[in-house]
Order: sequence, then structure tokens, then C-alpha cells
Amino acid sequence: MTLRYTCPSCSNEQRHGGTCDKCGVDFLKYISAIMSAKKVEADSAHERLEDRSTLLKNVLLTPFTMGIPLIRNLLLGSRRRNS
Repeated sequence: MTLRYTCPSCSNEQRHGGTCDKCGVDFLKYISAIMSAKKVEADSAHERLEDRSTLLKNVLLTPFTMGIPLIRNLLLGSRRRNS
């Protein structure tokens, strides 16, 4: 059995790696571009979750903190989204 490489872009099978014979895509550059896009997506999802948890924590602690962190979070959050 010989080792075959499959192009991640066009699914062309070939015996050597590096660049695709059919479409010319460099395998490493293609995979690194996909990985960086996924990292940006994961970072933005993590930031949204962190913002939601902070908001929920501030809402639950409102009776003890008189709502000051909640108001500050809402004001800073709107400034951060506008910039």
C-alpha cells in the first residue's frame, strides 16, 4: 500500500504532499488558515460566554452591591461594542 495525500480543498488524491497537483493549494498554508479562523471563532464565543456569566453574576449580586457593578458593566459593555 502506498501512502496517498488528499487535498483539503478539492479532494484530489496524490502520492506526494506539499502542494496539490490539481488546484495548486499548499497544504500547510491551507490548514493554518483554517486553524486561525477557527481560533478567532472560538475566542469570540469564549468572550460572549464570559460577558454573559459576568452579567448574570452582577444581576444575582445586585441586592448586596446595590447594582453598581451591573451599571458599570452595562456602560462599559456598550462603550466596548461601539469602539
